[in-house]
Amino acid sequence: MAVTPNNESEDNFVYYNGRKLRKGFTTGTTATAATVAAIRTLLNQEAQETVTVHAANGKVAIFDVEQTDFTKEKASCAIKKDGGDDQDATDGALIFSTVQLRPDNEIHLDGGKGVGRVTQAGLANKPGTPAINPTPRRVIKEAARKELGPNRGADIVISVPDGERIAKLTYNPKLGIVGGISILGTSGVVTPMSESSWKHSISIEMNIHRKRGDQSIVLVPGNYGEDFAKDEMGIPADQIVQMSNFVGYVLHEAQRLQFTRVLIVGDLGKMIKVSGGIFSTHSKDADARAEIMVANLALMGGVPTEFLRKIYGCLTTISMIKLINEAGYQKVYQMIVDKIKLRTEKLLAHREPHVEIDAVIFSRENGFLAASKPLEELKGEWQ
Repeated sequence: MAVTPNNESEDNFVYYNGRKLRKGFTTGTTATAATVAAIRTLLNQEAQETVTVHAANGKVAIFDVEQTDFTKEKASCAIKKDGGDDQDATDGALIFSTVQLRPDNEIHLDGGKGVGRVTQAGLANKPGTPAINPTPRRVIKEAARKELGPNRGADIVISVPDGERIAKLTYNPKLGIVGGISILGTSGVVTPMSESSWKHSISIEMNIHRKRGDQSIVLVPGNYGEDFAKDEMGIPADQIVQMSNFVGYVLHEAQRLQFTRVLIVGDLGKMIKVSGGIFSTHSKDADARAEIMVANLALMGGVPTEFLRKIYGCLTTISMIKLINEAGYQKVYQMIVDKIKLRTEKLLAHREPHVEIDAVIFSRENGFLAASKPLEELKGEWQ
C-alpha cells in the first residue's frame, strides 16, 4: 500500500454516499516511483526499500519497492499500483521501470511489455507512440532529471507484465490502444468513485470518431443497447459509443465535437428517464420510471385509474411492459420515444451546431418497442 506522510489526514479521503474512501495513486505516479527507485538503485548500486515521490498535483506518496534487479549498467524496479478504495482494473498491478544510462544528457522515455501503443488519431499521443499520457510523461521525466542531475541522461522503459490482460478490462481496446494499459493521471491521485475519468474516456472515444471524419454517431447506454443496434439494426460496431448513464454529458460532448446527427438506442428501463428530462440515468440520481409511465398512459385517455395504480406499483419496466401489452396500450411506447427525441434536441437547442437526434427503444424480453422514425427507415440511414 502506498502511504503519505500523514495517512490520517482528511486530504487522503473522500466521502461518497456516506462512506469514507481512501484515495490512491495513478499508474503515472506509480511509474514515476518505479523510475526514481531504478535510478537511485543504478547510481548507488544498492536496492531501495522505499521511495518517495510527488504526484502531479504535488501530493507526497511513499511506495514500497516490490522487486529490484540491477547491474552496473542497468536497473529495474517494480512498484505496486495502489488505487486506494477505487478498485479499478489496474489496482495491484506491478509497474516496472528499467533505466539504463546514456552517453549524453538526454532522457528518453518509452513503453515496454504491457504498455499499450496508440493506433488512432484523436488521443493525447500520436499513433505509433506508447500510451504514456502527457502529464505522467512530464512528471516521470522531471523526477528522472532531478535524480540524474543536469549532465547525465538515461533511457527509461515503463512496462507492466500483466498489462495486456488488464487492458481487456479497460477502455483501451475501444480507443485503439493495443498491447497493454495506459500510463495515466492528470493529478496523479485516484479519487474513489470518481466519474470524471469514465466521462473523459467516452470523450476520447468520440473524438476518435470525429478525427476520422464521422459527423454521425450512435449512442447506447451499455452492452444491451450495443447488441440491439448491431444485431437488430445492422449498425456496424465502429459507429457505436457506449455513454453509460451520462446522457446529458455525452450529448453536450457530441455537440461540442461538431456531430450533427445522433441516434440513441436503449432499453426502455434507462431511456424512459430521458423522456422525462432526466439526463443522468443512474438510480442513485433519479428513478421516476413509474411516474413517467403513469403520466404518459394517463395522457392517452381512457386508461382506467385502477390500471394506472397497477403500473405505479410495478418495481421494474419489464413488469410494466407485460401489463401494458396485455391491456393493449402499446401506443404509450411511441409517446415515450417521441419525448426522448424532443427532450434531447431541446437540451442542445441553444448552441451550434444543430444536432438532429433520433431514438429507438426496446426491451430485452420483448424486443423492439418504438422509434422516432420508422425502424426500416432508420436502418437504411445508419447501416
